[in-house]
Amino acid sequence: MTTPNPAPSATRRTRALRVVPLLGPALVAGVAYLDPGNVASNMTAGAQFGYLLVWVVVVGNLVAWLVQYLSAKLGLATGKSLTQILGERIKNKWLRRGFWVQAEIVAMATDLAEVVGGAIAFNLLFGFPLLAGGMVMGLLSLLLLSLRDRSGAKAFERVVIALLLIIAIGFGMGLVVAPPDPSSLLGGLMPRFDGAASVLLAASILGATIMPHAIYAHSALTRDRFGLVLAGVERGKILKATRVDVTVALVIAGGVNLAILLTAAVSLQGVPGTDTLEGVYAALNNNLGPVIAVLFAMGLLASGLASTSVGAYAGAEIMSGLTDIQIPLLWRRVITLIPAFIILSIGADPTWALIISQVVLSFGIPFALIPLVIFTRDKSILGVDINSGVTTTLAVLASVFVIGLNAVLLWITFAG
Repeated sequence: MTTPNPAPSATRRTRALRVVPLLGPALVAGVAYLDPGNVASNMTAGAQFGYLLVWVVVVGNLVAWLVQYLSAKLGLATGKSLTQILGERIKNKWLRRGFWVQAEIVAMATDLAEVVGGAIAFNLLFGFPLLAGGMVMGLLSLLLLSLRDRSGAKAFERVVIALLLIIAIGFGMGLVVAPPDPSSLLGGLMPRFDGAASVLLAASILGATIMPHAIYAHSALTRDRFGLVLAGVERGKILKATRVDVTVALVIAGGVNLAILLTAAVSLQGVPGTDTLEGVYAALNNNLGPVIAVLFAMGLLASGLASTSVGAYAGAEIMSGLTDIQIPLLWRRVITLIPAFIILSIGADPTWALIISQVVLSFGIPFALIPLVIFTRDKSILGVDINSGVTTTLAVLASVFVIGLNAVLLWITFAG
């Protein structure tokens, strides 16, 4: 008696169920694309230029997909993070320490943006003074990191993914109330600029999307979840799942970033005061109602909490990979909170602090991106899973695009 073959739909469902347990690292790393710096950049772009820079969000996420997949593949094929491989390859101790210093400065700039963004959210939601909000933010991030220490990577992933859901709802509901015009949305996919200010915002959006710490973190997250997976069927299966993981993460992150820009384009274009997050909250309250404004603030809070925890994880990986210094993750979190507390305590403009943090981040992009492209095309490191010629070409073009636009950001910032 011949056993009937399973239906194609049942086969696809079985394959999907096998993939689900392998998902997670990219969703955690993808939180880096939804931090308060992204919110500020996308909101400002939509409020000032409407649909003009929709294409930048789309291109940025396509580049991010490639970059994050290469980072995950590096961690999977080597059982090491990008910073570990850099630490082994940079033989000169002073050069290695110099690389570590710039990476730490970038990690602290990331922390600064995320804690300040969370402090603004606490101020909007509960009226907390900014310094008090920053302290509560720091305490909550410590609790989240302690969960990772106690319960492992999967528990940490689940909490961060739950925060990701809050972020998506908080920033997406504005479009439900006031959807965009389809023809204007399609028009925004045409690459173009409108003066130096639009170039600056495009560079800010991209700089807030391709973040150095996300590149460092993803290789480490993959290593922590899977360890070294030898070449063969098992690695092939996990690489396929990783492509799904990265795709899901970037569809969510890209969709939320696009929703932020479109909400501003539809409801806030030309509204005065929307160059600050506090002004955006007030404008949303006036134009779309208090519920949408509160959801926006909740999304901002969740984005700050999730991304600052991932940033602290990346910072610990940077230190352990490039130096012999071993500091417990929680203590390191306390140390990296200090710059944000200083900024908040001296009464500096929090939106200014977010902008400066994005400029600092742009300095660190080449140091993470160029080694990633070099290592993933090196057969002695990746073996049979090295990049194809097409992948390497796309990675080089993406690197040139990202680094070039961030160079424009730096030039405009300091020349202006």
